[in-house]
Amino acid sequence: MNYKILFIDDEINSLKTISTILKKHDYTIITAQTVEEGIFQLRKHKPHCLLLDYRLPGMDGIEMLRWLKKENIVLPVIMLTAYGTIEKAVEAMKLGAFHYLVKPVDPNLLVEVIKDAISKHEKLDYKEDISHKFPEIIAKSSVMKEIFYIIEMVADSNSNVLITGESGTGKELIARAIHRLSKRKDRPFIVVDCTTLPENLLESELFGYEKGAFTGATEKKIGLLELANGGTVFLDEIGELPTSLQKKFLRFLQEKEFQRLGGLNKIKVDVRVIAATNRDLENAVKEGSFREDLYWRLNVVRVHLPPLRERKEDIPLLIQHFVQKFAKENNRPIPMVEPEVMDMLINYEWPGNVRELMHVIERAVILSTSGVISLKHLPKRILGSKEKEISPSNTLNLLEMEKSLILKALEETGWNQTKAAQLLGISRKQLRTKMKHHGLLSRISNQEEEEKD
Repeated sequence: MNYKILFIDDEINSLKTISTILKKHDYTIITAQTVEEGIFQLRKHKPHCLLLDYRLPGMDGIEMLRWLKKENIVLPVIMLTAYGTIEKAVEAMKLGAFHYLVKPVDPNLLVEVIKDAISKHEKLDYKEDISHKFPEIIAKSSVMKEIFYIIEMVADSNSNVLITGESGTGKELIARAIHRLSKRKDRPFIVVDCTTLPENLLESELFGYEKGAFTGATEKKIGLLELANGGTVFLDEIGELPTSLQKKFLRFLQEKEFQRLGGLNKIKVDVRVIAATNRDLENAVKEGSFREDLYWRLNVVRVHLPPLRERKEDIPLLIQHFVQKFAKENNRPIPMVEPEVMDMLINYEWPGNVRELMHVIERAVILSTSGVISLKHLPKRILGSKEKEISPSNTLNLLEMEKSLILKALEETGWNQTKAAQLLGISRKQLRTKMKHHGLLSRISNQEEEEKD
C-alpha cells in the first residue's frame, strides 16, 4: 500500500531532504510550510501520518496538535524538534504526539518510527467495528465507532482525559470504559460529582483531613484521591470546580502529591484523572472562571460525545436495549414497539439525550399492559413535538418555557428535587444543572440545601 505522509516544516532544505528520503521508501509526500496550509492539505489528502516541525510561522506545532484534538482527528503525529525545544516536545507527547525526533533526523530512525506509527494506527482503525468491546455503550453510528477507537488508543496510557458533551450523553459510561480497558482496571474507580458538594466539603472529600483540622474533625479522614491510589478518579462536571480549589488541584496534577487539610506530610499517589463537563471550558477560560493552565492539564486527550439528535441511527438500538432492560426489571413480557412510535422517537430532538430516552422507555414499558407500546404510552411533550429547527427568535421563549416547567414541578413536589426530576423525566443532577442555569438554586434555603436528598 502506498502511504501518504503530510510533512509541515517552514525550512525548504528540510522539506526537500526528508521528502527525498521518504520517497525512496515508496511514501507519497505532501508538504506544507505553515499550519494553516497543512490543515488544508490534511483535509484534502487525508494522510496516514503527520510529520510536524515544532517551530513554524504563525501557529506552531503545539497549536496544530491542539487543533487536531479539538476536531477529534485521530492521526499519528511525529514531532521534529531542535535541541533547544526538547521540553516542548515532551509537551507535544502529552498532547497526543506519537513520537518526537531531534534534528538533524537520522534517516533510518525516521523510517522506522513512521512505519511503527502507521502500523499501530492501522491495528486500531476505527472503521473496524469494535463496538463489541464496549458492552456498556449501546451504539453503532460511525461517530461513536470513532470514539470507541479513541478510547482504545488512550485507555492503557496514563494521560488525563477530558470528556465533553451535553447532559445525558453518557460521559460517565465513557470514563468507566476507559478505566475497564486500562491497566488500572483492578484498582478503584472513584466518582466525584463537583456539583453536589459545597466548596468546603469538596476539598475535604478530595484531599482528606487530619484530626483537629477544623471544628468537627474528630478523627482523620482519608480523601478520595488517596483511596483511588493506583486507579482512576472521575471528576464529573469539572467546570463547576470552585476557583479556590482549581489551583490546589492543578498542583496535585503537576506533582502527583498533596497534603490533607491540617496536615504537614505530603502524600504521593498514582492516580489517573478523567474529567467531564457539559460546559464550554474554553469560553470559561476566556471569562476567567476556569484556569487556563488547569484546562490544558486536564485536556490531554479530548473525547467529545455528540448529542443523541446527531446520531439518530443509534436510537432504534437504544430503544430495543431499554425495552428489554425494563421489561426484565419489572417482570413483564418484552413488548413490541409500534412502527409509528419508533418513527416518533427517532424524529424527536431529545434535549435530555440518552438519559431522557431511557426514562421515556421505562415509562412506556410500565404503562403498556397489552404487550405493545403505542403512541398513547408516550409523554405529551413527544407527541406534540415536530422535527424543526429552533430559530434564534424563539430560543428565549423556549428557555422561559423550560424555566416555567421546572418551577411548576418544584412547586408541585414541595421543592423536593428528586421528585421534581422524576416528574420531569430527567435526573436529579440534570435538574440541578438546569436550576443553576435559570437562577433557581438561590431560592433554596441553606437548611434545604443541607437536607437535600
